[in-house]
Amino acid sequence: MANKRSGGGLSSVQQAAKFLGVSVLAGAIAAGIALPAAGALGLAAKGSVEGFDEIPANLKRPPLSQRTTILDNQGGRIATVYSRDRTVVELKDISPYMQQAIVAIEDSRFYKHGAVDLKGVLRALNRNAQSGEVSQGASTLTQQYVKNVFVEEAGDDPTLVAQATQQTLGRKIKELKHAIQVEEELGKKKILENYLNITFFGQQAYGVEAAARRYFSTSAKDLKLEQAALLAGVVQSPTRYDPVNDEQEATQRRNVVLQRMADLGNVSQAEADAAKEKPLGLKVSKPNNGCITAVKGAAFFCDYVREVFLTDPVFGKTKKARAKVWNQGGLTIRTTLDPQSQESVQASLKTHVYKKDKVAAASTLVEPGSGKVLAMGQSKPYGYGKNETEYNYSVDAKMGGSNFGFPTGSTFKPFLAAAALEEGKPANQVYPAPFEMPYPASVQTCSGKPWVNQGGKAKVENEDESEVGPYGLQEAMAKSVNTYFVQMLEDTGMCPVVKMTDKLGVVQGNGTKVPEVPSSLTLGSTGLSPLTMASAYAAFANRGTYCTPVAIESISQQLGGEKKSLKVPKSSCSRAMSESTADMINALLSGVVDSGTGQQAGLTDRDNAGKTGTTDFRKNAWFVGYTPKLSGAVWVGSATQKVKMVNITIGGEWHEKVFGGAVPGPIWKDAMAGALSGKDSGSFNPVRIPEVERPRDEDRDDEDNGDEDNRNGGNDNGDIGDIPDLPDPSFSIPEEWTIGGNGNNGGGNGNGGGTFP
Repeated sequence: MANKRSGGGLSSVQQAAKFLGVSVLAGAIAAGIALPAAGALGLAAKGSVEGFDEIPANLKRPPLSQRTTILDNQGGRIATVYSRDRTVVELKDISPYMQQAIVAIEDSRFYKHGAVDLKGVLRALNRNAQSGEVSQGASTLTQQYVKNVFVEEAGDDPTLVAQATQQTLGRKIKELKHAIQVEEELGKKKILENYLNITFFGQQAYGVEAAARRYFSTSAKDLKLEQAALLAGVVQSPTRYDPVNDEQEATQRRNVVLQRMADLGNVSQAEADAAKEKPLGLKVSKPNNGCITAVKGAAFFCDYVREVFLTDPVFGKTKKARAKVWNQGGLTIRTTLDPQSQESVQASLKTHVYKKDKVAAASTLVEPGSGKVLAMGQSKPYGYGKNETEYNYSVDAKMGGSNFGFPTGSTFKPFLAAAALEEGKPANQVYPAPFEMPYPASVQTCSGKPWVNQGGKAKVENEDESEVGPYGLQEAMAKSVNTYFVQMLEDTGMCPVVKMTDKLGVVQGNGTKVPEVPSSLTLGSTGLSPLTMASAYAAFANRGTYCTPVAIESISQQLGGEKKSLKVPKSSCSRAMSESTADMINALLSGVVDSGTGQQAGLTDRDNAGKTGTTDFRKNAWFVGYTPKLSGAVWVGSATQKVKMVNITIGGEWHEKVFGGAVPGPIWKDAMAGALSGKDSGSFNPVRIPEVERPRDEDRDDEDNGDEDNRNGGNDNGDIGDIPDLPDPSFSIPEEWTIGGNGNNGGGNGNGGGTFP
């Protein structure tokens, strides 16, 4: 049975309203408006229709909304987005059959009358009176065009759309006056062109070009006789005559149009009869709209580009103004996305983490020195079904991501180290770093009011009992020794670290500043996004200069035949630390991938550096690393923070314990290797870190050297006390919660000094 959806045809109330409108309008015209005797097109008001002269004469014709195309940095199409699927074409690019068919069925006297067809009004009035219903309308193509302009201007506002289409005499009179203006200004050919570009043909297709592609996968200029007749017939009621859902009804309507064309002499009767015998011949192209259609797994990047447009003041002072430009469309947006990098990221994610896994993974690559986002992907596809998500785990909440971000674990430690070096601490700084210790009794803050460890309850410990200092900075970074960095924070104070993170653009996923508490500024209890982390680490690669991330290189907009360029956001680069500090961090983090917890992530063919991170109860695992030419962050975990990654299968591989070097590390390695394949590697500025002399126990040395987990990243240090399960990705930790502890990854003691309601 044919599927007849609501909206097909007119209801009895609508028929009555339309009949009344035609009748009253005809009376109004007969009483006060008459066709000129000869010469000019259109009608002239005689002044007897009340309110006619008060109607503004100028019809605002907003540019027609069109498709927006989003491209990668090589000009390849990522996705097409639109509020209305429309491609404006000139009359010469529309099949003559289409032009004849629409005139034949909608307004056969189009070329003979002015803005209103008085003969047609009287004929319709007579036939409708005889039938007792509205069997024939009286609006000319010009009047229909004017009404469509009102609808277009109303956009997606249901109230304005209702006002633009209401069956009242007032609207008819307003429509009439503007029709007179349009006839005088544009002429018949331009009116026909505009009408065919603005009108709705059903199936989300606005304008004849989109309709030709939707129903027949062809262009408007190549429409055949039977195809043109079908499209012309759809216009009166896109739902009732929808050929996709009701082939029989659509065929009957098409044949009515064909016969009308024959009656008017547009085609011969033989041609019309032959066309009637042909099947509809649909070759439907499904609507290809939105970021969900993006290629190369770039749907989340596509969505990020959209969010950038809707939130950045460069595109409009208000959200409403920016949304208007976006919905108008006609944009060609060339982005920073590098197809080679994007393909590599997505392939690596797909290999190492399956979409059906209990956890997800997200990765973002950023170019040091420019802030360009070159790749953005995640393991769970963009969508609304099972094992899909619309949340972009790589970005902050305001850009479509998690409200809290994800705790970063030990990947936060390089920020503390950079702040300490900037404060004059030597690169071979030694701290006792016992296996376990209380957090400092107090630590100075930016406000001058110190943070206090109430009752000495908040404690921190290292991953393994064998990790006992004293340690120098290089070894402490390679092994990710928690107690070392807590002592460094006590020595440095929190304010230098806060200032460093401010310079590196480090904010929580909900947009707020990093809190001044030891667990946050040493062990990564703060929720951050992969984009934030990749951009911050890019400053190390760029020898201390941080550049804000950017996703758009250029935008052009073509509406109404006019093409213009739009301003786009530019990356803002500023010095976050001295070159010598950045060089030292590069040397320290190179040690992490050479012989520390990140060995499984290390690249062998070029300079690279990075840091692992794993949070308490293994709910999050990170690897953030970089080469001189590319910075990337990888997060693995549960968006709801409910999955503890122990005795778990990820990507078809079983893990007793997940840590930053094991799952995120290989993802990063494969993604970076593919992204950089065939490209110049560059090199870090070499620096020498003075060696640290300290006594060692011979038995302990043997134990360390033989501990594969310790030396090869098997036991990356835990970072925070256990956080209660977060109910959903939009959850943010209330300020009244205090996270004061460190939970050790492997030991599971979780000596968190935090308190929770």
